[in-house]
Amino acid sequence: MTDAIIDRHAHACELARHAGAAALAFFNQRDTLAVEAKASPQDVVSRADREVEVLIRNAISKSYPKDAIIGEEDAPKPGTSGFTWVIDPIDGTMPFLSGLPHWCVAIAVVENDRAVAAATFAPVHDLLYDARLGGGFRCGGVLQQISSDLAITDAMTAIGASHRTPATDAAGVIEKLLRAGGAYYRNGSGAMMLADVAAGRLAGYFEPHMNAWDCLGGLLMIEEAGGRSQGFAMGDMLTRGGRVLAAAPRVFDALADIGADVSA
Repeated sequence: MTDAIIDRHAHACELARHAGAAALAFFNQRDTLAVEAKASPQDVVSRADREVEVLIRNAISKSYPKDAIIGEEDAPKPGTSGFTWVIDPIDGTMPFLSGLPHWCVAIAVVENDRAVAAATFAPVHDLLYDARLGGGFRCGGVLQQISSDLAITDAMTAIGASHRTPATDAAGVIEKLLRAGGAYYRNGSGAMMLADVAAGRLAGYFEPHMNAWDCLGGLLMIEEAGGRSQGFAMGDMLTRGGRVLAAAPRVFDALADIGADVSA
């Protein structure tokens, strides 16, 4: 693994914590935040999202001025180094604004066509999930691996949905999961749920369409923890988002069958 990746991984972990502290300060005064709807009433944004993203972007640009940046709240910044930072300042804005703990800062680093580093920080729990390509997955600083024995009936499975997913499709996936003996879970933060798959707390995760900033870090974590994920074209994911399916080794095929009829 190159020093450039190791350095960016360490910086992503530090930056996720720093941004998380800023987001937590907003969380503790969330009643003062003005909220706007974006693509749908369920897709919202506040000043906290925008200001935390500016903080992250400024820190990346200062340390790595030639790196590209893609974030949820602002336009992409081009780069020339071959590295792209993919950031979500607050994933789980609805839980955040509702006073629930299920939100996080999500940062991934992509080199050319694959994710090489990731840091997801849950400020309310003071918990950092992180991974580096070839370097394993850590939860709270401890290296972890997904159990090879975990089955779809042994743990809850997260199903994501948004305004981009027809309600009938989401309902159909949940029905199939229940019929397969699984249990449905959703907390409002895709990045956190993917990290919890890597941590062995969830059996798997499926969503017909996610944006890159919500999923790239979590998918790397799951792979580094010994799980499986469905392949995708990085260029398409970075520009348009795409289908996400990832799970413990024994769960993957069963979850793939459950989501087989639902397209992005």
